[in-house]
Amino acid sequence: MPFSYVVYSEHRLVISTGSGRVTWEEIKERQDQTKSDPDFNPEFNQVVDLRAVTSFDMTSEQVRLLARRMIFSPRSKRAFVAASPAVFGVGRMWEIFTELSANPSQIRVFYDLPLALKWLNLETLPQ
Repeated sequence: MPFSYVVYSEHRLVISTGSGRVTWEEIKERQDQTKSDPDFNPEFNQVVDLRAVTSFDMTSEQVRLLARRMIFSPRSKRAFVAASPAVFGVGRMWEIFTELSANPSQIRVFYDLPLALKWLNLETLPQ
């Protein structure tokens, strides 16, 4: 499964992790699964770890559709972490589509995990 997630209720955090080639369908499935998870709260923050993603198999329109789905609260902070410029670019596209939506949320894209954690007021990821 190239895209997975873990809910850390005690930390009010969701960590989503991608690897390899990630598709639109996989992300949509994980969003649906996360939203219906009994441990999930839309007020939680999120780390989207894309450092092991090699490519995305989706159109810009599909990115727009995913970005505009209301999974997290507008007050949630969501940090996307990428290793490559191409993956960073898809993250930025997601951030922009979210900012332009009727219900924008706080998304930032980073190359550096420690900076992403600092933005989320975290020192380390939960184990």
